[in-house]
Formats: sequence, C-alpha cells, structure tokens
Amino acid sequence: MAQNKTIEELTAPIPVLTIDREAVDTREEKYQRGRIHVQSRARMPEKQLFDFAEYQPQDAERTGYSDYSYWKSVWRNFLKKKSAVVMSLVFLLLFIFTFVALAISKFDVYNLRLDNELMFHAPDAEYWFGTDNLGRDYWCQVWYATRTSILLAVLVSVGEIALGVVMGLIWGYVRGLDRFFTELYNFVDNIPTIIYMTLIALMVGKSFVIIGIALVAVSWLQTARNIRNLVFMYRDREYNLASRCLGTPLGRVLAKNIFPYLVSVIILRLALSIPSTIAYETTLTYLGLMDISLPSLGILLRNARSYFLDYPYLLVFPATIVSIITVTFYLVGNAFSDACDPRNHV
Repeated sequence: MAQNKTIEELTAPIPVLTIDREAVDTREEKYQRGRIHVQSRARMPEKQLFDFAEYQPQDAERTGYSDYSYWKSVWRNFLKKKSAVVMSLVFLLLFIFTFVALAISKFDVYNLRLDNELMFHAPDAEYWFGTDNLGRDYWCQVWYATRTSILLAVLVSVGEIALGVVMGLIWGYVRGLDRFFTELYNFVDNIPTIIYMTLIALMVGKSFVIIGIALVAVSWLQTARNIRNLVFMYRDREYNLASRCLGTPLGRVLAKNIFPYLVSVIILRLALSIPSTIAYETTLTYLGLMDISLPSLGILLRNARSYFLDYPYLLVFPATIVSIITVTFYLVGNAFSDACDPRNHV
C-alpha cells in the first residue's frame, strides 16, 4: 500500500502557477503595447492628433509676474542703514520742533519787544537762548530762522534738481543741442557764482524770492552737466536703439528707459544741495546781499560776528543747527543713494 501510494504521488500532475497577465507586465510586453499604440495614433486623422491651445493674455502675463517692487526694495535697503535712519529722524524732529518751539515760547516772534536793559542777557529760565544786542528773545529768532532757512533750501534745491534733471536728459539725448548747452555751461561756470548773486541783488532785489530764483537759475547747470554725462552711458544701449526703431516718443524713452538709472544720483545731488543752499544763503546774508527783515540762520550768524567773542551763545545756537542739518543730509543722502542703486537690490 505504501509503495502504491508513493507511485501515485510520483505520477500525480504537477500544479501549474498561474500569473495574472493584467497585473504583471513584462518590459517586452510594454514595449509591444507601446508600438501598437504609436501605430494606432499614426493611423489617426490629423485633426484628432493636434488641437490648438487657447491664448489668454492675462495668463500669459501671470507666467512672468514677480512681486518685486523697486521702491519697496529701496525702502528695505535704506532701513538697513541704522545711522541714516537715526539722522533722518533727527532732521524730521528738528523741522517739527521749529513749529513747536514757537508755540511753547513765552514771546511772540512777530512782536518781539526791544529793551536795552536786557541786551546780551545770558540764557536762563526766562530767556532760554538769552537775548541779542537789542534785548530781543533769541529762542524765537533761532527757531523761526531755522524754519525759514530749511524751507528756502528745500524749495531752491527741488527747483534746481528738477530743472537740472529735465534739461540734462534733453542735453544728453538730443545730440544737436550738445554744443549749445556746453557753451552755456562753460560761460556760466567760468564766472564765480557770487558775482552773479551780487549783480542780481544790486540790480533786481534782495528778497528771498528773488535770491531763490537766482540760485535756481545759476545752479541747475551743474546738475544738468552731471545728468548729461550719465545719459551718454545709456543712450545707445540696445533697448534704447530698439525703442527708437519702434518709433517710441522721446519723452517716453527718457522717462522709462533712462531716468530710472539716474534715481540714485539725483537723490544724492538733492541731499547735498540742501545744506549747500543753506551755506549760500548764509554767505550772501553775511555779505549783506539778502533782505535782513526776515530772520534766517544766515542773518543770525551775520549779526553774531561782532559779538561772538564776548557772547558766544549768539553764534553757538545757529551754528549748531546749521551743522546738524549739513551732517544729517550728507549721511541720509549717501545712504538713500546707495539704496536707490538697483545693483544693491537682491
């Protein structure tokens, strides 16, 4: 029985392992199926093989969209300069205080009393900055003069830079005007500015408006010359040549293609022009070429020149404010100029 059983087991059919062809696919079968698929597509009509994609302008613009903002990047880089931020706050507080100081003063700046008994009164609790040679409160005069000088310097500097930038762009881009502006610059630059201002003060007038317009009329050429030299660097670049070929108007080429590269230089020129204008105003007042009826820092420094050895506070207060304005604008201007440079944007 055991022997028969063994023979049966030996002669029994061997079980066959079935493989699910749909679940397991060999590389060869995949290749063969791929060939069949390609052949079947090759026999399809062309209309079924290709289909035109719809064009959406908004979607096309969104593919190249970036959240980069030039002025946001400028502001972010400027805030990294801690010293410049502090100095800009100092100047802002100084300008605001010119209004606050007059409001909290014990005396009216427009009706300061003359009292010979109070001449050269030293600073104390009653007269915070002392009195001048006529017995007038010096606190009111200093802060009113500071506000006047700052407003004059800002208006003159903005007018000078605006006119200089516009004329400099035209000077540098329009080649036919180069000779005219160059000769005009050489003529004006070879004569000292103080001579122009002296002639204007003596022939036209010494008011702040006249002197301010005269400073703008004389100083804009320096800015225009600087802008002209920079425009030469960008005028013949490929994108400007392409704009010319496409018939882009001159104003658009100057405003869109060239002006953005000059922002850092313009900011620096503006920042340095404000203290320079205050220095001019001080010099002209010192020489008696400006109207002294309206107090300014230059007038206070002019009046203090005869007394500062005996009464130094008459010179210290206005000179300190002029120094603060000069230093703040120099530091802030350099920092803001660096921040406006696109090469410093990451």
